[in-house]
Amino acid sequence: MAEKPYSITATARTPALIIYLLDTSGSMSESCGGRSRLDVVADNLRRVAIKMVQRSTKGARVAPRYRIAMYAYSSSVQDVFGGVKTIEEVAQVGVPQLVPLETTDTAAAFLAAERLLLAEAPNLQNCPAPLICHLTDGEYNGADPQPIVDRIRQMEFPDGHVLVENIFVTDEALNDPITNPTSWAGLSDPTQLVSAYGRKMFDMSSPIPEAYLAIMREYGYNQLTTDSRMMFPGNNPEIVELGFVMSSATPVTA
Repeated sequence: MAEKPYSITATARTPALIIYLLDTSGSMSESCGGRSRLDVVADNLRRVAIKMVQRSTKGARVAPRYRIAMYAYSSSVQDVFGGVKTIEEVAQVGVPQLVPLETTDTAAAFLAAERLLLAEAPNLQNCPAPLICHLTDGEYNGADPQPIVDRIRQMEFPDGHVLVENIFVTDEALNDPITNPTSWAGLSDPTQLVSAYGRKMFDMSSPIPEAYLAIMREYGYNQLTTDSRMMFPGNNPEIVELGFVMSSATPVTA
């Protein structure tokens, strides 16, 4: 293990691997702040790619400090980029159009992520712990994803265990909805969640490492606490943005 968990910084030689799992089931065409949920997701993917490019730029050159994989899933799983791409390649390709389709096979999406992590493991020994950012707006159809997520979270690298983050886009997430994400303390108590599925997602979310909290404070999210989880529930664009900002908060070399 690293001297302190989640302390290895992302560099050109030790890039961070971020895996995005995006629910593109039919309900993702519903409204989120007056726009479709998929449109909000696409906009935030573009913003987070810009943040990653900014955090990877040295002079006029974009260093490959991030490596990105993306899977869109409904009744099947689509490898959006056709494998792992550097952040420069992602910036050149851009965010593809996401089309809502059919049902929600969350287990298949996490299984694809697990297979990728197993294949990439030899390349990750000196890198920041990988992070999976999963976004969904409803309960899965088919197999329970939690056993797969539990296996993934047990995968350990020198920097720490694999991190799993969940963005849960729904009108009925919390007993007390989040009105101001920048002053929100985060989610540390699963009883704040309305549904059993919300509480399951809490259980499938990693605690936020201190190194990530430090980066989030730089972005203006000053109230997140060390006992809060990497779970962001709510049905407004600001919560989606907060979740995607977290996915880019791997420490990098200055």
